[in-house]
Amino acid sequence: MEEFMSKMLVFDLIPIIVVMILGYAAGRTHAFEEDQARVLNKLVLDFALPAALFVSIVRADREMLVQNATLSIISLVGLVALFMLSYFTIQLFFKRTRPEGAVCALIAGSPTIGFLGYAVLDPLYGTGVETGLVIAIVAIVVNAVTIPIGLYLLNAGGGGAAVADGAPKNNALLSAMKEPVVWVPILAVALVIVGIKVPDEVDPTFDLMAKANSSVAVFAAGLTLSAYKIELDWEVAYNTFFKLVLMPGVFLLAGWACGLDPQILQMLVLSVALPPAFSGIIISSRFQVYTRTGTSSLAVCVIGFIIAAPIWVYLARLTGN
Repeated sequence: MEEFMSKMLVFDLIPIIVVMILGYAAGRTHAFEEDQARVLNKLVLDFALPAALFVSIVRADREMLVQNATLSIISLVGLVALFMLSYFTIQLFFKRTRPEGAVCALIAGSPTIGFLGYAVLDPLYGTGVETGLVIAIVAIVVNAVTIPIGLYLLNAGGGGAAVADGAPKNNALLSAMKEPVVWVPILAVALVIVGIKVPDEVDPTFDLMAKANSSVAVFAAGLTLSAYKIELDWEVAYNTFFKLVLMPGVFLLAGWACGLDPQILQMLVLSVALPPAFSGIIISSRFQVYTRTGTSSLAVCVIGFIIAAPIWVYLARLTGN
């Protein structure tokens, strides 16, 4: 176990911290401007991440997908339930408006699986099919389910959040489905289900693009953080607790109770313990809702993840044995 934790620190957490600090420094010194950070985010979300998800999923087979049906159900029910819990509790405890509650849920109730999933899981568990499936399933739920729900609640609450480019709110799901990070993994799963084998010769093409995912994503995260002032209060502490303690704890218990494979359970718990989704910060900044507290929550969670990650991996390993 000590060897595993050392590996996690040296090959996982330290590189993430260093690259994120470089991104933060680049933003603070104006080596990169805010609009350039958005370009990097777009590169990750629209190209590098979909390529990484596709090449990982198509290596699976139908039997593997059936075996991971429990994982899909736990991810869907758990993420949606905790998303809504964040939405309601932030209004109850801190007297926030419904639009603010929606953005809070997009931040505190959603892991940044698209940006940091591979950066965290690959060094620990390798680039196998199981790693890709866990990341893809969580990413599909976050991007195709919780983000459209959050946008709908933001618009319905009077936050002025037309889904995208003036689109009506009832097109939230349709708009999400147009995003490559949503439809590409769904396409890959569909190919596996119908038994269409993608030739191995295409792997190098997707791999070349996928290799940009983790490093660019972490650097862009540092750039995003550099644009905002970090402040601490009880609400930030609550969001941090919700994201780093409550969410992985619920998934650990649910996965253990449902008999998930020990390694799949570890990857799932670590995935949901990831810092808040950067898409929530992007939405917050775009519509100027919950910006200060949301950004501060993200920053504290990124720092807290350094402590929380080894603890949750250790607990998941104990539970799986």
